[in-house]
Amino acid sequence: MISIIQAAGWPIWLLITCSVLALALVVERLYSLRSSRIWSATLVDEAIQASNHQVPGTEIVTELAQYNLLGKVLAAGWEALGNNPQCTVAEMRAAIESAGRAATHELNRYLPALATIVSAAPLLGLFGTVIGMIEIFGSQATTGSLAGGNPGELAHGISVALYNTAFGLIIAIPTLFFWQYFRARVNGYVLDIETAAERFARHLEKLCPANKGKHAR
Repeated sequence: MISIIQAAGWPIWLLITCSVLALALVVERLYSLRSSRIWSATLVDEAIQASNHQVPGTEIVTELAQYNLLGKVLAAGWEALGNNPQCTVAEMRAAIESAGRAATHELNRYLPALATIVSAAPLLGLFGTVIGMIEIFGSQATTGSLAGGNPGELAHGISVALYNTAFGLIIAIPTLFFWQYFRARVNGYVLDIETAAERFARHLEKLCPANKGKHAR
């Protein structure tokens, strides 16, 4: 491996940096996008049951917010009602939507960086290829002929060109697969959270002070 890196020349270090960064981001996203950290199929039902007649106390709200990302979105509705005795339906929904946007941002974290690596790695490989070609023609400039030049320098230039092209593709292709996989996973989570949040918001509407007065009459 060391001999390959040496043969690829200094441009390969740019690609090695990209590969380390891509690996770190993939591992982080695999950990952060686990289902247990994002979603629970029964959490909405449990939250609705816990607030059938009134908003739970602060401890339960905090516990829900810390449970997972969906819990944080649902807890925003409880917090809006608990912190504002005159909270309207619009204000409660706005709080949940704001928490939902924050959750979406959290889910998409580092995906733009992965997309950048997907685009940049082949370009860096092409940059290495150009450097290799420059070395080839530069080393043969004194002879006026590629065939009559230094074979060692010619071989080194070709190595720089081909190794960098190959490394750029080797980094970009797996990163592209992971980026697409994470995008699909995030889109699925966002849809599930939006559906759950809408269901929970409809439940909380009856706890809003204005709606309580209507039901009382």
